[in-house]
Amino acid sequence: MPTRRPSNRDSFGSLLSRAARQWRRAADLGLRPFDLTEATWLPLVHIARAPAPPRQKDLAASMSLDGSSVVRLLDNLEAAGLIQRKEGEDRRAKIITLTPRGRAIADKVETVAGRIRSDALAGLSDRDIETTVRVLHHVIGVLDDESPA
Repeated sequence: MPTRRPSNRDSFGSLLSRAARQWRRAADLGLRPFDLTEATWLPLVHIARAPAPPRQKDLAASMSLDGSSVVRLLDNLEAAGLIQRKEGEDRRAKIITLTPRGRAIADKVETVAGRIRSDALAGLSDRDIETTVRVLHHVIGVLDDESPA
């Protein structure tokens, strides 16, 4: 009996996972000279890219982490002199800002990330990328709706 070839729909999840793993591995390799781990560079990039200094709960949501994980992460980043937590307008919610050292590291990460993005997306049209982004937003939205609250 002939083996059925997987359809694009069948392959979607595994391809998405593989692409994410390879993208992350490329980032880790590119950032190795700076002695950065994902636990260091990823939150710095989220903070740097935020339109305004985020609160802890906003950072947790943007990174899909629970609050206690973010607190430990921020404690380590603060101890390393990469971030500061300050009282915002609501004194119960602290906002997170990058220190000059944290900003310098985030800038290095962005340079490496830009190179990886440029290499990975070379040869793709803007339309292909727009379609992919739309599809990924759809998948994320559906899966977020299905996750337990």
